Amino acid sequence: MIFLTFTEKNARRIFRSSLEVLENSGTIAYPTESFYALGALVTDEAAVQKLYDLKKRPADKPLPVIVGDMDTLRLVVKDIPSHAESLMKKFWPGPLTIIFEARDNVPALITGGSGKVAVRIPGEGVALRLARALRVPITATSANESGKLPAEDASAVINYFGDNIDLIIDGGKTPGGKPSTIIDVTVTPPKVLRKGPVSL
Repeated sequence: MIFLTFTEKNARRIFRSSLEVLENSGTIAYPTESFYALGALVTDEAAVQKLYDLKKRPADKPLPVIVGDMDTLRLVVKDIPSHAESLMKKFWPGPLTIIFEARDNVPALITGGSGKVAVRIPGEGVALRLARALRVPITATSANESGKLPAEDASAVINYFGDNIDLIIDGGKTPGGKPSTIIDVTVTPPKVLRKGPVSL
């Protein structure tokens, strides 16, 4: 396991190392604006399966995804409805996860077999900078075993998974709080599936 403490001085090296790990079917842990998350390349089925196994997560539960920009978003979604565009302009980057129709290259593991993918551009912080530097879609599932409390710091990630995570980015203690609001824009009208920091 590679353990890297995030600082401005070594940010570029951390992002480069993260991409190398991900491109070799590895997994990473990184801080978001709420808790730590586990990342794998969305299109790498072996790496995604590893996350399901580590988390003991049911296969029918989809994995959320983060991207750093609109070009990367288009790698995983079929189309962007006009009402989704207005939501993105208002709330991205930020704690709003939007469910789109997934492109055919997105594994069924990511969608939970639904054909839909849950994506957001995360709020300001390490996760956003990581996503923008990588320029590839990665998973953003909470760093914990299913049913347990999400990890608020790097030591909690280690307590859960030990050396089974290939690289951990230590960004200090995360603030916690509510997980992102989730809205499905594949239906009309759009449907809120989980209430969070973005209110109705």
